[in-house]
This record gives sequence, structure tokens and C-alpha cells, in this order.
Amino acid sequence: MVKLYRYLCDDKKEYVLSKQLLRSGTSIGANINEAQAGQSKNDFIAKMSIASKEARETQYWIDLLIATECLNIKDTHVQSLKEDIDELIKLLTSIVKSSRLNDKC
Repeated sequence: MVKLYRYLCDDKKEYVLSKQLLRSGTSIGANINEAQAGQSKNDFIAKMSIASKEARETQYWIDLLIATECLNIKDTHVQSLKEDIDELIKLLTSIVKSSRLNDKC
């Protein structure tokens, strides 16, 4: 995310959307890290849920950057980024769902 942010600022002179992308994209990892040190199962679930929401927001900013032609979907790096965020959303969603189910047992 940091490298993409730098690229968008330096090469594309895009500052507004890229800043949003940087915030949401780096928040994913921060919340996952906090979840791992959660004080309780509920704390873990809450932090992972936030990470999942931030991943979805990041996906939105990536899609918007593509739609505004700041990023080119034909670029293999952009395709890989899209695949990575899609996979991350699936993983985080699965973690949250399974943690909630396990919490009820």
C-alpha cells in the first residue's frame, strides 16, 4: 500500500484517493495485529471485523482508481492487487464467521 501510494503521488499526481487507499490499506494489517493480541474472543472478533471492513474499503478505492484511470486494469500489478484484496476479503470474512460460530459453541 505504501509503495502504491508513493507511485500514485509521484507518477500520477493523485493525492486524494491515494491517501484514502493508504489509510484503509494500512489499517487492515494494524487491526489484524491488534486482533492477535486481543484480550478476549470478542475483542479478537471485533478487530478482525474492522480489518474485514477496511479491506472492503480498500477494494472500493482500488476500483475507483481503476475507474478514474489512475490505475490500469491491464497492468499485471493491478490485476495482482485486485486478486490479493479479493482473497484477503474472503479470508477475513471466513475468520470472522468461523470465530463467531466457535464462540457460540
